Amino acid sequence: MTDQEDDPRLPERTLRILVADDDPLVRSALRAVAAENWDIHIEAEAVDGYEAVALAISHRPDIVLLDVAIPRLDSKTVTRRIQTAVPDVRVMVFSSAEDVELGVAGLRSGAAGFLPKDVSSVALVRALRGLSRGEAVVSRLMTAEIVEQLRRAPATSTGLRPVWSTLTSREWQVVDLLCEGAATAEIADRLCLSVETVRTHLKHALNKLGAHTRDEAIAKAQRLRSGEPPEPVDEPADSLDEPVDEVARRRIAQHRRRRHGDD
Repeated sequence: MTDQEDDPRLPERTLRILVADDDPLVRSALRAVAAENWDIHIEAEAVDGYEAVALAISHRPDIVLLDVAIPRLDSKTVTRRIQTAVPDVRVMVFSSAEDVELGVAGLRSGAAGFLPKDVSSVALVRALRGLSRGEAVVSRLMTAEIVEQLRRAPATSTGLRPVWSTLTSREWQVVDLLCEGAATAEIADRLCLSVETVRTHLKHALNKLGAHTRDEAIAKAQRLRSGEPPEPVDEPADSLDEPVDEVARRRIAQHRRRRHGDD
């Protein structure tokens, strides 16, 4: 029995689906669902992340059903590459367990939906049709968690991560307060952290941003906030105890000493 009688809002054309999952049982089950619904067609199948990106670019399906644990290239990177190369292709991440953190990470990477693999075939078909209409598809549990995260976030969006960012929410809280002009001690006070913990978060954030000074970190963070993709990361700062600009000065001095020694 198909889902057509239950959903009057059927697509006007067949939905072309790329399945990216290394589990043959999952792929077989999805083929069975497609066989029972005239408006869903499995266009191609990928068994690893690199193949998923390549097939998404060559076939340009309407939707990519992507296993969150796809091998060789992680699902977040796969999603980003697909969205960069073929932005009209919608990605829905599939997971064996309804892991809210994985789901949120997938959405931040550009996915349009996230569902557990034990979802019913009826719900899956409705989700695919919803994606084709431009809807975002997430479970009720994940919707509740996203709402709760938004409720906890300050009005200034401090701590919310841009899509392109690899920083954690806590690192973004530190960086956002840095962008506001707060000193280390003030950041520690406002976040109820120790000064040393703030320095650790700041060091990790600067490493991920590829910044050597606080001013450079602020500029890169602001570019990420505006939606620009990150720049290639240079050699990270490697001292927790010294200010980042002092680390840069020390490196320059070392370079000059080596150069004079060669002379």
